[in-house]
Amino acid sequence: MNNEERIESIVCRVLADYEDDRAINKTDLINQPDKKAIIDIIGKLFKILYPGYFSDKVYKIYSLRNNMSATIEDIIYHLNKQIMIVMKYCNMYPECCDETLDDKAREITFNFMERIPQIREYLDTDIQATFEGDPAAPSKDEIIISYPGILAISVYRMAHELELLGVPMIPRIMTEYAHSRTGIDIHPGATIGKYFCIDHGTGIVIGETTVIGEHVKIYQGVTLGGLSTKGGQNLRGVKRHPTIGDYVTIYSGASILGGDTVIGDYVVVGGNTFVTQSIGDCSRVTAKEQELQIKNQ
Repeated sequence: MNNEERIESIVCRVLADYEDDRAINKTDLINQPDKKAIIDIIGKLFKILYPGYFSDKVYKIYSLRNNMSATIEDIIYHLNKQIMIVMKYCNMYPECCDETLDDKAREITFNFMERIPQIREYLDTDIQATFEGDPAAPSKDEIIISYPGILAISVYRMAHELELLGVPMIPRIMTEYAHSRTGIDIHPGATIGKYFCIDHGTGIVIGETTVIGEHVKIYQGVTLGGLSTKGGQNLRGVKRHPTIGDYVTIYSGASILGGDTVIGDYVVVGGNTFVTQSIGDCSRVTAKEQELQIKNQ
């Protein structure tokens, strides 16, 4: 059998493998959300969140209204399109015609855009908390432009609002994009209060039903997760992740697990600790000191 015949044989075998109804076999590209378009929307939203930092270089202050108007119109058009696609793709309203779906998607899109000032209010507190909590930060400018924690939090805060509005898939695509950029995994369903600070950030995982209060600081490698996922889909909608109070600091490598686990206010959770029970207010949690052995060669 020559190369052309072998290639034809492979094509036939692969096409035959597509014939059942497994999820992996979907080939309808037209009606799937466009990840590239959603990532592009994130970039444009950053121009609104931080107009002095992420706008085009040709941006002029005297044309702020015109530039903002054009950017917002562009976002509304493309976001509305993607929301309509996911609503159809996820079969949210199977009885609705395209016109009705478009009306629903447009209403969600406008509701989201109207929440931008509120999102910026929260982000301003996050930046303030990061600046106050990091002696290595010379300015808020550097935090906004370069800190992975602020990038991840910014994307999360936008995705969270879409999640609250009932938009499927898109919020997770957004936060997974931030995850791929920063190594920080925040589920869009998590609830996070103001003055949230992520220091360093790599390896942080914050689960879907996590609730975090205000003035909370988290270091790299922290997991706010579930105790077990053995229940699979039966656990959907169940509180599986911890609740963190106000003014809590969680140091690197700590794991806090379980939906019934509540960390009180003003608690310090030390590095490399494993917490599966509630902790009262004003407590300090540390792991028993390990024995350090040094052998000279």
